[in-house]
Amino acid sequence: MKKRKGFWGFFGFVSISLKITLGFIAIYIFFFFNAANTIFTVRNGAAQIAEFGEVINPALDKLNAFRQMVLESQIYTFAWVHQPSEKTPEDREALREIHLNFASFRNDTEKLMKRWKGDQLQVAMDSALAQFELVIRDQQTIMEKLDENEDYFDGVTVLAAEKILDNRVVPLSKQIIEKINFITVQKNRDRTQSQSSLLQNFQSLVQFNLIMAVVLIFVGFIVTWWTRRQIVRPIKYINSVFIKLGSGEVPDDKHYPFNNDEIGEMAESADKLVHSLKEISIFAEKIGNGDYAARYQPLSEKDILGNALIEMRNNLAKVAEEEQKRKWSTEGQVLFSEILKENPEDIPQIADQVISELVRYLKANQGGLFVVAQEDNDLQSNGQEPYMSLAACYAWDKKKFLEQKVYIGDGLAGQAWQEKGSIYLDEVPEGYVQITSGLGEANPRSVLIVPLLHNEEVYGVVEIASFREFQPYEIDFVEKIAESIAATIASVRINERTRRLLAESTLMTEQMKSQEEEMRMNMEALQNAQEHSERSQREAKAKEYLLEATSIVLQTNRQFIIQSFNSLAEEKLRYDALEFEGMAIEFLFQHYEKIEKGMELLKKGGHWQDFLFLKDKHNQRIFVKVSASAIRNDQDEIARYLFILDDITDAKS
Repeated sequence: MKKRKGFWGFFGFVSISLKITLGFIAIYIFFFFNAANTIFTVRNGAAQIAEFGEVINPALDKLNAFRQMVLESQIYTFAWVHQPSEKTPEDREALREIHLNFASFRNDTEKLMKRWKGDQLQVAMDSALAQFELVIRDQQTIMEKLDENEDYFDGVTVLAAEKILDNRVVPLSKQIIEKINFITVQKNRDRTQSQSSLLQNFQSLVQFNLIMAVVLIFVGFIVTWWTRRQIVRPIKYINSVFIKLGSGEVPDDKHYPFNNDEIGEMAESADKLVHSLKEISIFAEKIGNGDYAARYQPLSEKDILGNALIEMRNNLAKVAEEEQKRKWSTEGQVLFSEILKENPEDIPQIADQVISELVRYLKANQGGLFVVAQEDNDLQSNGQEPYMSLAACYAWDKKKFLEQKVYIGDGLAGQAWQEKGSIYLDEVPEGYVQITSGLGEANPRSVLIVPLLHNEEVYGVVEIASFREFQPYEIDFVEKIAESIAATIASVRINERTRRLLAESTLMTEQMKSQEEEMRMNMEALQNAQEHSERSQREAKAKEYLLEATSIVLQTNRQFIIQSFNSLAEEKLRYDALEFEGMAIEFLFQHYEKIEKGMELLKKGGHWQDFLFLKDKHNQRIFVKVSASAIRNDQDEIARYLFILDDITDAKS
């Protein structure tokens, strides 16, 4: 037998085990690079998710809280300067509270800032915090000058306080808000970039795994061909299997008899490897597409890649669940805010709509809303004990409570009233309350009782029963809604009391004849005004319809965060309602300097017009004519901003 010369002659003396071992070393190298790339991508994605949940979102929350703190302190300082303490005790106490809480707020913020990327943002935030300390010092100077009511009779002292307010507090507060807005824009960009990068990493992982699977199959084919001269039939069969796998075909099981040697082990290992790569690719692709319920069984407890993928899926699912809870709570608050605005003067109607919608929104089964009697103060002055009665209910035995008065401390509802705190029962006593249907009655699984608390005063109690247990975020949501209901009831009663006092004063000072004459004149004027108002409304609706059909209309709050938009805005910019929510207006424009100048002009109450480029969701440019103005409330304060954008791209072309 003639020996081979050179390289192939050398391998003629090498054992089959060594040849196959060398072939599998090449396969393992490919697998190592695949696993290393996957683990790196997964860990990088986990780090991005951690940064998203532990740095970016908390930073945005802190920025919003800081902005609110600056605005409230400025408002409370203005009230301190222009109104004596007897008129604004709550505002003064709130200002002191801000001063007391700022130190802890700054410590928390500085700890969070250490994890921020970019020295510029940290410098800007440090500067804003330092400036707010100067604002606090100036505010404390004002508080010392005007500490007592007698200080307001000293013109020099009041003038000095006003000078500090106008020359120091207001300009510094404005600078702080500008820095907060700048940092907020950057953080929103970081969040968007982080989300895009995370999705791109997962897509790259899927592509890389598919490529590595193909490469691995190809390498297996080459190794099979390479050793074919030594072990023809077994390697030929394995070769046919890999060829079919490479073409996407599942090989038929012919039950080829492999020996219990290196060849058999190689065939078994290759089969497991191909199957594992296929499962990993499918699992990673499902995660990349947002299917967090996808299942994957690791090869063992030491399967680093499989366990890392499962951990990544669990983290993503947790983030998605938290986002869903936040969205649910936000949408609920908007819904109930609209309900409370629809009938601001009719407590029974408000109570009926609120309790019905609240039970349905919580997917509960029964609910009741108790309201403290309006003549509560009169009862206390006459030595009688205050009470509350059932104002509205949903699937409740109303007859049981219709004539019943609930006194403070009486039952669980009275106890919640007395303690000014929520009561949650997950073990409801038999007979406490029954949920009734056409098939009979049953005891609820849980009962939630929340006081309607506003400014440390209880205006009623809301009680909800359900066949399921309430989650902590749902209890949190009900407590927030209860605060809004209490604030609405307080406002209605203040208005009613004001109208009643005004009517009594008018009745005592005016004669009947002049009242009748004045009423006749008022009716005529009201009729004329109503006719004029109807004409104006028709004209306004026509103009509004034309504007909505031809222009992009956006409304923002005072921080230039988009609050509302028309259908043309969604069509032109290709964002849906959820993407518009919380978006800063400057994010849509390319020329940041121009929009910044326009925002400064709008803050001063002016009108702004310009020609700029918009960018839609896919970064396509739209040339528009911008017309913007500030919208004021009844107190002549800027409440929001209106932007009207006319697409003139075709005209420019």
